[in-house]
Amino acid sequence: MSTQSEVSEKYGSIARTVTQSGATACCDPAMRCCDPITKDLYTAEEHGQLPDKAVLASLGCGNPTALIDLRPGETVLDLGSGGGIDVLLSARRVGPTGKAYGLDMTDDMLVLARENQRQAGATNVEFLKGEIENIPLPDSSVDVVISNCVINLSADKSSVLREAFRVLRPGGRFAVSDVVTRGPVPDAVRQSMLLWVGCIAGAMEETEYRSKLQAVGFVDIDLEPTRTYDIEDARVFLTEAGVDVDAIAPLVEGRFLSAFIRATKPKTACCEPGCCEPIAIVERG
Repeated sequence: MSTQSEVSEKYGSIARTVTQSGATACCDPAMRCCDPITKDLYTAEEHGQLPDKAVLASLGCGNPTALIDLRPGETVLDLGSGGGIDVLLSARRVGPTGKAYGLDMTDDMLVLARENQRQAGATNVEFLKGEIENIPLPDSSVDVVISNCVINLSADKSSVLREAFRVLRPGGRFAVSDVVTRGPVPDAVRQSMLLWVGCIAGAMEETEYRSKLQAVGFVDIDLEPTRTYDIEDARVFLTEAGVDVDAIAPLVEGRFLSAFIRATKPKTACCEPGCCEPIAIVERG
């Protein structure tokens, strides 16, 4: 089964669980579906603005709507929108003259998201079926691209970033939450951590993330760590899974983190090779 099929099946199953039983997306310990990542991302006020099942289906690693100043009348696109939590929050902020698109490849998630949209009474929202590597929107059609712990799941991250750049208008903003690694991580350690945190398998190293953003043309790149995952939090679980925690601990410490990643599409297009250089890269953390 391809990575894309595996992701679609996993998240389709989560959507069905939320729809049919009203259980939280990460209630099944066997799934290890990002539960250490998804905790405490949204305020009580934000929860109060949303249908219960939009909150229950949240599988992100941050709150991308808190990343950026969304303005009335803007058009926002959420890559891998799931149950629609970030789309609905964005729709409220851009107001009736704005628009919020959600893009997801999983039919069950789209059904759940559209029901959440109906319950929220959001008329400036549209959920699209498609792949984040091939966005079904025209060039220069959105002001802001957001995403929440989804780009790391793609097997072709360069295509995702290239497509995000394409659909953004000149001066448009890229503002996503994602899981990244800091420094090299041996495959064996990555697989051990994957037992605990299900979103880590495809996480890019932070400098590679910056390089890929720069390669497709983004400027003002800023990666801000927001949460680091501690091996001690996973000690009991990994020990029960047969992992020698003490052996891998030095290779895990400070290596796995969630981050806010921001970048901008230049207001004027480059017409000659090298005309967008040098590109400012801001490091934090």
